[in-house]
Amino acid sequence: MTTNVLQSLFALSGKPTALHIGVGVWLATVCNLPLWIALGKIVDTSSLGGTAFIFAFCVAIAAANTALLSLFAFGPWRRLVLSAFIVIAALSSHFMLTYGVVIDTGMATNTIQTDIKEVQDLLNLRLFVTVLLLAGPPLWWIWRTKTSSRKFGQVLVWHIGTVIGSMMLVVSITFMAFQPLASTMRDHTKIRYLINPFNSLYAFGKSIKGSQSLSASELLPVGQDARVSVADQRNEDPVLFLIVGETARAASFPAYGYERPTTPRLSGRDDIFYAANAWSCGTSTAESLPCMFSPLGRTEFLSRSQDTENLLEVLQRAGLAVLWLDNQSGCKGICKRVPTAVPSASPEHSSCAQLETCQDTIMLSGIAERIKSLPAESRKRGTVVVLHQMGSHGPAYYRRSSPERKVFMPECTSSALQSCKQGEVKNAYDNSIVETDYFLSQSIQWLSDNSGSSATAMLYVSDHGESLGEGNLYLHGLPYALAPDEQKKIPWIFWMSAPMTTQLGISPKCLQKEMKEKSISHDNYFHTVLGVMGVQTSIYNPTFDVLSSCRR
Repeated sequence: MTTNVLQSLFALSGKPTALHIGVGVWLATVCNLPLWIALGKIVDTSSLGGTAFIFAFCVAIAAANTALLSLFAFGPWRRLVLSAFIVIAALSSHFMLTYGVVIDTGMATNTIQTDIKEVQDLLNLRLFVTVLLLAGPPLWWIWRTKTSSRKFGQVLVWHIGTVIGSMMLVVSITFMAFQPLASTMRDHTKIRYLINPFNSLYAFGKSIKGSQSLSASELLPVGQDARVSVADQRNEDPVLFLIVGETARAASFPAYGYERPTTPRLSGRDDIFYAANAWSCGTSTAESLPCMFSPLGRTEFLSRSQDTENLLEVLQRAGLAVLWLDNQSGCKGICKRVPTAVPSASPEHSSCAQLETCQDTIMLSGIAERIKSLPAESRKRGTVVVLHQMGSHGPAYYRRSSPERKVFMPECTSSALQSCKQGEVKNAYDNSIVETDYFLSQSIQWLSDNSGSSATAMLYVSDHGESLGEGNLYLHGLPYALAPDEQKKIPWIFWMSAPMTTQLGISPKCLQKEMKEKSISHDNYFHTVLGVMGVQTSIYNPTFDVLSSCRR
């Protein structure tokens, strides 16, 4: 009997419409588990109305899937197209289920810009098992099914009829359930980012279109009148380290109220300035990094139709020496017009081989020689070195700290964070902050030891924060309006030598008070750096310079 049922099923599925409906229903039900879990928490499923709403929503998604598949899964490419949709939906479902993320344009951009190391960090047994369970059965069914051969005209009629019928069903359900559907989408915007696979298709399409549009536009020059202020040329060879933190959240730093001693070296100093309320431009590196180096504020940056030159180009135009050092997955296009270096493993950094990644202190190895290789005339005006950290990049947090700085144990040693206890996840993440604390203190030490009488300073600002299981959310990348503070509130740490304090005319007491009371964001980054290096230009706005109100 079972054999007869299977034979009947395969015979029926040989028809394109049945095949598309079957896959459409599978995508709507099994591959949309994150959506149904989220809706189950919002809708009263104990009532008949609530259950009917979820059922109608599911039918509408299945019909929309069927229409979509009938449009694209055609002829000899049918199986490949259906398989692609299934695998994409299974992967999306895994990441939404495992990390609590949603699929939006920012997440799509992040995915497109992901490198091989980041992919390796995400590979784990849970991913393979989830994808196998979600994609295996329909793939087996599709490739075992023999599709019946029909004339092209017949097939075309079937496809057109399926699309029209499916869309009529979607429209009918939307019309009948408009009120609850509209209120659910309005009051719970997260839901729209969970509808699989439409979330991925829309997000990736919009991301690619936006990227192509910006690439095709002419680069808009800014700060063409930039020059170093004569008044700030009292010290030769001033050096500024701009340390770009990766995935560091303010909530895990003692200076921001955290109870654990994750920054023992910085906490022992009395010459560190912390911004108490600093906020990121976005919740992902792809968004935040270009935004913080842009002369545009967050709102203008995200709605821009044309790319502009960034902070590094303005500094270079002013006559300063600029260098970008990268221990991450690249600079997202920021550094392509300035000298750049990617430090490689060396014998004194054995942790590179042990942890499959280099700790950030490798960027300090040979840095003096790298700076000396920059034009001497530019160095006399000042040098700005950007050190782009690996920092606390997840989900493999345990790889972001050296054995000697694993203070909090036991730690999660898996990239499938939900398979670990939350305390173990926090231990691994906190150890990465201890590593960052060591790197920052070593950077300050290098500036102190190598500056002589020159003015030196260090500004450490993270690109975005991180969720560590709070509210069952992990990693980052949620749409900004939905993201919790853990993903948006960032550490902003400043240090300056005595000669730099004198050169800038800063009152340390005033600055401590100002940074405790003022709320700042990545919007302040561009103007603060120009102010520190004494760059005069018409685009400099002292209102956004964190130091300006404390100059004597």
